[in-house]
Amino acid sequence: MDLTSYAEWAVRLANDPDPPPELRRLRDELAAVFDAAGDARAVAERLNALLVRYPVRPQLSDHDGHDWHLHLAEDPAATAVMGLAAVVAELGVDRLGRCREPHCGLAFLDTSSNRSRRYCSARCASRANVAAFRARRRNGS
Repeated sequence: MDLTSYAEWAVRLANDPDPPPELRRLRDELAAVFDAAGDARAVAERLNALLVRYPVRPQLSDHDGHDWHLHLAEDPAATAVMGLAAVVAELGVDRLGRCREPHCGLAFLDTSSNRSRRYCSARCASRANVAAFRARRRNGS
């Protein structure tokens, strides 16, 4: 079972400025996980607490002509938390990040092969690079 898509759902929810009312608490809890990304133990503690609060219910499914395989039950909270926990367990806490563009700060998953992602999008990376270039020109470097 590939849980990356569930983790990406967690990122989208953590970044949602106006989620449905029933997901606001979860949004804040997921955002707190990304805020703690520099502290592996804090991330693990937050995710463990969320795994207790939002238990995962796997189900066997044979939809669309595929053989039997596992899916997580359609609980958006449980799927988001499980996906994020799986990414941390399989790839490491350092794969969770906050955009370093000073005016952004959105959460992201670093799926790069060399763990080098620093921005949530190409747009923010470009904006930061242009700002750095202009600052160097102003300073005569």
